[in-house]
Amino acid sequence: MKKFLPVVATMAAAMLATTAVRAADVEVIHWWTSGGEQAAVTVFANEFDALGGDKWIDTAIALGETARAAVMQRALGGDPPEAAQFNPGRQYEELIAAGLLLDLTPLAEAEGWSDIVRPDTIESSCHIDGKWWCVPVNIHSWQWGWASIPAFEKVGLAVPKNMDEFIAAAPKLKEAGIIPFAVGGDGGGWQISGMAGVLQLNMLGVELRDKIFRDLDTAAAAGPEVTKVFETVRSLQQYSDDGSVGRNWNDTTNLVITDAAAFQIMGDWARGEFSVAGEQPGVDYECVAGPADKPYLNTGGDIFVFFKQNDPDVERAQLKLASMMINPRVQALFNNAKGSLPVRDDVDMSLADACMKKGLALLADPATVVADVGQYRTEDFNIQMNDLWTDFWFNPETTVEQAQARFVDLIANAD
Repeated sequence: MKKFLPVVATMAAAMLATTAVRAADVEVIHWWTSGGEQAAVTVFANEFDALGGDKWIDTAIALGETARAAVMQRALGGDPPEAAQFNPGRQYEELIAAGLLLDLTPLAEAEGWSDIVRPDTIESSCHIDGKWWCVPVNIHSWQWGWASIPAFEKVGLAVPKNMDEFIAAAPKLKEAGIIPFAVGGDGGGWQISGMAGVLQLNMLGVELRDKIFRDLDTAAAAGPEVTKVFETVRSLQQYSDDGSVGRNWNDTTNLVITDAAAFQIMGDWARGEFSVAGEQPGVDYECVAGPADKPYLNTGGDIFVFFKQNDPDVERAQLKLASMMINPRVQALFNNAKGSLPVRDDVDMSLADACMKKGLALLADPATVVADVGQYRTEDFNIQMNDLWTDFWFNPETTVEQAQARFVDLIANAD
């Protein structure tokens, strides 16, 4: 196990010995507002405040798109926060190009981030052209199904291991008055688009999926394999409920927690909601990896960028926060609360539950770890994809052929 060296703390102590250091406020913008998310971000806030002197100033803005837009508006308008949450990928490339971000390279090199951050798809999102522009705090994956064990027991069925088994079980669940498939429709359609992305990876496989989203192969996008994905999504729509319009993801997860719904496809952050509700995996609910017989672990997650400031004491506090976020103790506490996996492999995960252990096992197998498509394409492309899937889900007049043609056009014009 690698030993963590508190480089920033040591540097700060040296500074205290020679100069007066003023405590600084560090405003952190994030979109963690659900119960499980609040429990996780509180770990960061409490651990930072416990270091003494500097203070975490919490600015929570619901929905990732809304929070990111607020950050960009403030940053480009000359009033950036000290730190802000993004997802790994291309969401913050404009900030790097504009020279607005604090270069974390000296800290990262001193602490050996290149040796401890895994997998490569996460490191490369922050370590760009030899410089570190952000600190990765977790690994999230969309590739999970969340099942109410009592709901399936009520109709005498086992929890499905893949989507074919679920679709076969759905009519019986619906007849019993249970919502078979829980989906939410708020936030510009990211929930529906994310669910569709899970099916794309499972049904297309990594090679074909990347041929489409990374290489922008329009012939592959127009192929029969993609047609089958659209047909599957359309077949699932009949097993959702009318309340899905405008419903947020955690209220949708709560339908599974309360056994009103049987199944939801949602990222592993959903585990935090089950935990806050006191639910136990294998007893009250099941986390179905994939959901597929041979599941993948697509590696999304959360990162934090730090904006340049004119105050050296603020910069010192920013570096202290960045160092704290990635230290092994905080990584264990935060990710256990968040439902995500740590970005370093020398973390004590003895408190991990059965679902997190499934994720750790997938992470340990290089054959199952794949990049998230959000790391290939811009925020604008992702928003357009959300719009496509939202229209397809809620508008029955949009045919499979029309939706796939629009999909091909998006791929043809993607950046």
